[in-house]
Amino acid sequence: MGTQTVSPRPYEEVRANGFRLRVISDPAGVLESPAVRSTCVSIHIGPSVHLNCRRGAVSHSGTAVHGDIDIIPSGTPSIWELKERDSALIMAVAPELLNVTAEEFGLDPRYLEIRNRFQVRDAQLENIGWVLKAEMESGYPSGKLYLESLAVSVAARLVGCHSSRPVDAGMRKGGLSDRRLRQVLSYIESNLGREMSLGDIAAVAGLSVSHFKGLFRQSVGVPVHQYVIRRRVERASSLLRENKLSISQIALETGFAHQSHLAHHMRRLLGVSPRSVRDTG
Repeated sequence: MGTQTVSPRPYEEVRANGFRLRVISDPAGVLESPAVRSTCVSIHIGPSVHLNCRRGAVSHSGTAVHGDIDIIPSGTPSIWELKERDSALIMAVAPELLNVTAEEFGLDPRYLEIRNRFQVRDAQLENIGWVLKAEMESGYPSGKLYLESLAVSVAARLVGCHSSRPVDAGMRKGGLSDRRLRQVLSYIESNLGREMSLGDIAAVAGLSVSHFKGLFRQSVGVPVHQYVIRRRVERASSLLRENKLSISQIALETGFAHQSHLAHHMRRLLGVSPRSVRDTG
């Protein structure tokens, strides 16, 4: 397995006043990412991936599931060993934007340190990422001002909850434990193409259906059925862009009853048809 230095390979990219957004996909192998000025937030997309990572003096091994977040502080090189192909949404926040945000918190940016985080869950930061990704895939219809406001939200979350400030306020409280949440999300990713019952998913967490429903919503921010449908639509979008299967085959591969069922939910969630996604892929 060879080692290579990674240059970003975005399929689309946007820059907005101290903020950069892109989606990258890397093959299995050992990848070296050089240190950069910006603090990077990497949100894992799609199927679960087994990986090892070393950043600075810290190492981590585990399975990244959809929505897991890595935070790479400014000036920190990384070495990744990927067992499978990995895709991620990367949000890069420049030091200038973080400094301004720290000052708005009443903090001296000279003494503020962003924490090196491996595979954490942060529903608020994750949801900002999904909104940005949807904007990217739609061609940024809401304009630069909207992007800049979301960039500021990312910076505020980093300073407020992932830094050396004394109180990390606002992190997820209650809900499923990190271990149970990771097990549940990994199960959903592995079974998007087949029928899943609420009982099946709750059983993975070892909880009753009634107890599980509330805890899942606390952890992820949406009900289970909405999360599963959104992930199926996102998986279908990826397959449509690859242009290897027919739309009807993709519908079945991603757990929809038929092509029109996929089309209904894709229009509802993304505002476009499957054919439009394929044509613009």
